[in-house]
Amino acid sequence: MVSQMRKNYLYNVLYQMLILVMPLVTIPYVSRILGADGVGIYSYTYSIAYYFVLVAMLGINNYGNRAIAKSRQNKEKLSNTFWSIYFIQLTMSIMMIILYVLYTFMIGNGYPLVTIIQLVYVVSVVFDINWFFFGMEKFKITVMRNIVIKILSIFCIFIFVDSADDLWLYTLIMAGGTFLSQLVLWPFLIKEISLPQYGKVMMRPHIKPCLVLFIPVIAVSLYKVMDKMMLGIMADISELGYYEQAEKLTTFPIAFITAVGVVMLPRMSNLMAMDKMQEIKLAIGKATDFMMFLAYPIAFGLIAISDNFVPLYMGDGFMKSSILLSLLSVTILFISFANAVKTGFMLPKEMDKAYATLTIVGAVVNLVINLLLIPGLQSIGACIGTIIAEFVVMVMQFYYVRKDLPVIRYIKSTAKFLLKGLVMFVIVWPIRWMNLSDIQTVIAQIVIGVAVYAILNYNYIKYLIIPTGFGRRHINDQSSSK
Repeated sequence: MVSQMRKNYLYNVLYQMLILVMPLVTIPYVSRILGADGVGIYSYTYSIAYYFVLVAMLGINNYGNRAIAKSRQNKEKLSNTFWSIYFIQLTMSIMMIILYVLYTFMIGNGYPLVTIIQLVYVVSVVFDINWFFFGMEKFKITVMRNIVIKILSIFCIFIFVDSADDLWLYTLIMAGGTFLSQLVLWPFLIKEISLPQYGKVMMRPHIKPCLVLFIPVIAVSLYKVMDKMMLGIMADISELGYYEQAEKLTTFPIAFITAVGVVMLPRMSNLMAMDKMQEIKLAIGKATDFMMFLAYPIAFGLIAISDNFVPLYMGDGFMKSSILLSLLSVTILFISFANAVKTGFMLPKEMDKAYATLTIVGAVVNLVINLLLIPGLQSIGACIGTIIAEFVVMVMQFYYVRKDLPVIRYIKSTAKFLLKGLVMFVIVWPIRWMNLSDIQTVIAQIVIGVAVYAILNYNYIKYLIIPTGFGRRHINDQSSSK
């Protein structure tokens, strides 16, 4: 089981990297070609289209993953479960496509051409069945079949987008890449399931749980995407451009770290169904340790290099993004810790109402802070709102699971990584004041930081390579925490 989970983790990391690597590779080029205004316009129109996609999916990504994981042993049950859930997705997708077309031509947002092109992205939701393969724990399929499309999209951007007037073409490439990446999975689906059978496809039993899981998804989006819409409305469009690029640099490591959670969900759902709480506690403890082992050095590292890295990476026109990157890096810590609890316990145990409640509270907190701070502080205000919202969500998650999981023990176990991360930060931070160029400073900080952190965590890294003894220690920890 451990070996398979590790393989799935690596596949899911690669999958998340493929989704995020394109903007990371293209940020330096796109920032210089489109400028802050062009990046802001794309981000604003995408954030609006994203809400239509979000409603179309209706919480199916999490619910579908869980439902497929529970029914995958029986092909007939698996097929009926898939089609029942997918027809809900199809119905909602058609409705959202119609509403988006009406919005585009009747309301608009001042950027008509780019908004129309984003329709391709909205239509792609019809074909999004990644949740099925995640539930089947077949992460390799989603990775291998998307890699060519992602690379092709990167090449298209570098070849065809060469001025600020090509914003429409950049949008088309981005939306078209998403569309193709969804479409390409369908030939592999046919091998896994049978055709829908009349009378056995029942949508109604799945609607309520999808709606329950949709509430936290829409709530989370309020402080993941709504802040961009609010910046586009309440601040200068260039402020959204600064914020967008800074957020992309934190989104990549977050996806890399929380890929553990995506892999855990189907496995934990199976363990929960068999009432194997001891194994669940052990797995969450290991996952939390691993996530925070990665999160602390990444967060502190981004803060340390931001002033030199941002102008080097994005150009002098995005200097403000260095401040935003330092602020948003803090959220990596909160999101990583909370993710292990959410996907390792709350979702498998179907604590959907509790999860919905805490995300709604987090979203309201973020919304209020944005309304108060964005008019005066603009993009910095949006960062502050995001930080506080993520912290509130993490604390509330701990509160809800405190009677079932040894949360305090998890926190104490990861404290060693906090201390070692701080030591690394104290060592690499002063390098910025040495008489070096930006690129020399960044390289020196990264190399020295990685070396220091690796030396400080030699024993843990050795365990990751050769996992002996550590599992027994965790079992003892879990037992003593009861």
